[in-house]
Amino acid sequence: MRYPLGEYEADSIRSKTGKKLDEITLDEIRKGHVSPEDIKISKEMLYNQGQVAKDSDNPALAANFERASELVDVPDDVILHMYDKLRPNRSTKLELVTIAKDLLETYHAPNCAKLVLEAADIYEKRGILL
Repeated sequence: MRYPLGEYEADSIRSKTGKKLDEITLDEIRKGHVSPEDIKISKEMLYNQGQVAKDSDNPALAANFERASELVDVPDDVILHMYDKLRPNRSTKLELVTIAKDLLETYHAPNCAKLVLEAADIYEKRGILL
């Protein structure tokens, strides 16, 4: 895939619901043919963007896209709760471990779970857990 994807790979871009990029137009929105779910990014597109980053020798950005692709199917309230608990002095280590376990077992998000566990260890070393 070539970046920018919207310019070079427009035919292969699909939303979370499978809607093609060229089907998401202002006219289609006015007609009521495009819902809020139709404009959410798909897991595959985030993964593809990660591959572009990886191919461009940017492993950190590739890892971010991979984690983002894992979060596509995680409910917004779960993500917001996780972000709140990842703020310093907002959680116990057990709470973070429980979030990581939930990410892994319920949502099959191993890279996100690993990130939360790493944060728990670092927070513990820095003394910024409850």
